[in-house]
Amino acid sequence: MRSLKAAIRRVRTAEAERSDVVVELRDAERARLEMLADELRSVFAEIPEDNDAFVLSVSGGTPPRLWIDMTSFVVMDRDRRTYRFLKDTRLGRTVIIESTEMDDVADRVTNYLAERIIERERVMEGDWLLRRTAPTDEKGRKRVPRPLGQALLEPEGRPRGGPPAVGWVVAAFLGGLLLGVAGLFAYVLLNLPG
Repeated sequence: MRSLKAAIRRVRTAEAERSDVVVELRDAERARLEMLADELRSVFAEIPEDNDAFVLSVSGGTPPRLWIDMTSFVVMDRDRRTYRFLKDTRLGRTVIIESTEMDDVADRVTNYLAERIIERERVMEGDWLLRRTAPTDEKGRKRVPRPLGQALLEPEGRPRGGPPAVGWVVAAFLGGLLLGVAGLFAYVLLNLPG
């Protein structure tokens, strides 16, 4: 005889077993990421204390992620054996390395950290050099050059931070509007029947 209670019990048991498998797989992914994090702890310990851009943290979401910095992280691929080191950029997500070998991924993360530290040092050095070599005005104060876009918009004689040349923008808009209206009338006159 068929029994609805027995069928419900079978379905619940099967669901519980499936959820146990999902939890085990998630725990396995997290364990692999924790092993990679352990491998990288000595590298992160060498990062200068004044550089707080890097994080070594495994998040517990789905899927779990090993965060390297605010835009890059390691996840496990669908096969649960392949590490994927990813970076989010303005143009989308980039795969830096994909490998089943934890050592290869740890080496690539280490190189990534070195590249980012050097990049930060160059930016800081450039700022310092720009301020150091800036020309002085008649009172002996340093004049830091303006960015190129700002230099094109602001003539030297106008005080810094003043309003942009609104008159030219309005004139250009009105001129374009008049040309558009004239073109529309010309089109209508040329296409009148008869």
